[in-house]
Amino acid sequence: MTAKTILLDGNSLTREQLVAVARQGLRVALDETQLKRVQRAADFLAEKVSCGEPTYGVTTGFGSNADKLLGAHRLRDELPGGNPNKPEGTLLEELQHNLITTHAVCVGKPFAPDVVRAMLVIRINTLMRGHSGIRVETLKALTAMLNADVVPVVPEKGSVGASGDLAPLSHLAIVLLGGGEAFYQGERLPGAEALKRAGLSPIRLSFKEGLALNNGTAQMLATGALALEDLEHLLDLADLAAAMTLDAFAGRSGALRPEVHALRPHPGQVDTAAHVRGLLEGSTLVDIPYHLVPRFRQWTADAWADPADQALTFDIGWDWVPANQRHGREAFYARFLPFRGGKKHQPQDAYCLRCMPQVHGAVRDAWAQACRVFDIELNAVTDNPLIFPDAENAQFIEEQVISAGHFHGMPLALAMSYVKAAIPVLASISERRLNKLVDPATNDGLPAFLTGNEDGTDSGFMIVQYTAAALVNDLATRAHPASVYSVPTSANAEDHVSMGANEARHVLEMMEDLGHVISLELYTAAQALDFRQAMLNAACRLAARGDWQALAGKVSNAPREGHPHYAQFVAEVQQLTQALASVGDFHAGEAVRKAHDALREHIGFMARDRAMDGDVRTVCELVRQRVFTA
Repeated sequence: MTAKTILLDGNSLTREQLVAVARQGLRVALDETQLKRVQRAADFLAEKVSCGEPTYGVTTGFGSNADKLLGAHRLRDELPGGNPNKPEGTLLEELQHNLITTHAVCVGKPFAPDVVRAMLVIRINTLMRGHSGIRVETLKALTAMLNADVVPVVPEKGSVGASGDLAPLSHLAIVLLGGGEAFYQGERLPGAEALKRAGLSPIRLSFKEGLALNNGTAQMLATGALALEDLEHLLDLADLAAAMTLDAFAGRSGALRPEVHALRPHPGQVDTAAHVRGLLEGSTLVDIPYHLVPRFRQWTADAWADPADQALTFDIGWDWVPANQRHGREAFYARFLPFRGGKKHQPQDAYCLRCMPQVHGAVRDAWAQACRVFDIELNAVTDNPLIFPDAENAQFIEEQVISAGHFHGMPLALAMSYVKAAIPVLASISERRLNKLVDPATNDGLPAFLTGNEDGTDSGFMIVQYTAAALVNDLATRAHPASVYSVPTSANAEDHVSMGANEARHVLEMMEDLGHVISLELYTAAQALDFRQAMLNAACRLAARGDWQALAGKVSNAPREGHPHYAQFVAEVQQLTQALASVGDFHAGEAVRKAHDALREHIGFMARDRAMDGDVRTVCELVRQRVFTA
């Protein structure tokens, strides 16, 4: 056993291991002790068949054909002149073979290889439990196909999620029989040819093996598990984007405090608040006094006198509040200087910032609930009937071969419905933060659409928000739960189905657009953060030169010399100068800076309008490659 091999025993497969095999190409091996249980169930079935015991799916038809007992020979053989299309093998073998070949009827584009590899791992692991009746040699052949990276072509659409994922799993199994199609070394080939090139041979199915291979929840489990792995990353990334946005706003951290969340201790909420607090650690932007934050003013040729500042593409400013306008607010102005810049004098931020732990946290809880369900399913037996060869005091075969409903995907379907509804919520709050950054009415003194636009020709980040809005709408319209709409199948023998395969597939597909929305927030927040830091640090440099009059020149509503309020204004602007000079440098939290720097390695600050399509592609690809760590 090597570090790159996962041992499957039917009891201990984790989502992390599943992802490692599906997406990193790790090989699998079969636990030898557990293989004895597998063979025991197969031997038990063979014994019962030899005794003539009627057994569902072995000596009977399937679904609505369950009342049809197989005879000792084919009636078709009695045709005059014999059966012209007589298949190889026995009638019992033909039953299993036909089950696979007739059920492989999915449509649509093929699933990505990682989904199919995950399906194979799941199917092998559940069969290792030893309650399915499959032979060891068949299970080893399935394992060899996975390890040789023969990836069956499984079209995406065709499962109703009960009896499990019959149609897609039949596409998975048909390649094992030398049929269907498979990808091998990047080439799409007939199944038999793919096996041949991999040095493998087709197999012939024995008792119940077709049913063991195609009766179960492997498609919905595979797609859902991969989606949950993606969502885990995107949840952390959404926290990072929110932290960068909060830094860009010079926002308030009170809503993140641990004693606050101890009063409403939903796990996801508590974890999110703690995570964002950690991301903001080291920030000198969050919780700064309101009066220190200037607002953006458009650049003019005489905006900056010092040569070090003349490359700046903006100007800054405040409004002074005269003493006769402070009535009833004396206590406030005892704490804060009477300068109105970019920040409003209010103790709370907008909901998209202040309620971010509650919203992100609720999505985390939806994710955690789905993980709980999926972790159980990874090591569950989901085919039918279930075989208990060593059942005590069994008198009849029905006590050892039990028809049940473990193939029904509703546990997974409802878990995915919960996640499905949560995805547009996470995207929506991200888009609201992005919109707040570009809107001059809400962005706390940043430039409109995050561009200087002194000549009136620049659109800046205006249309980035359009794209995010379109994605949020698309995600919302796709969030309708498939699990609430059952369409009966198999002549009403399967009169209630889960539609879990559709549900999980939708969730996996929605991950891409969710990632795009969060990418756009990161892209926009980086631009806003650059402006905020540059504006504040320009004010600091102005103050550090010790010339309070230069800073006073940035203040509107200032009284002229000789005015009754002039002396008070001078004293207060000197206090503002001292406060700014004492800061030294304004910067974001350490983790936010790291993410900002990683983005800026590939995408520069946009001082003037430029083609942005390349930027957008780049940031989305950086997110896809998981360059940003949170």
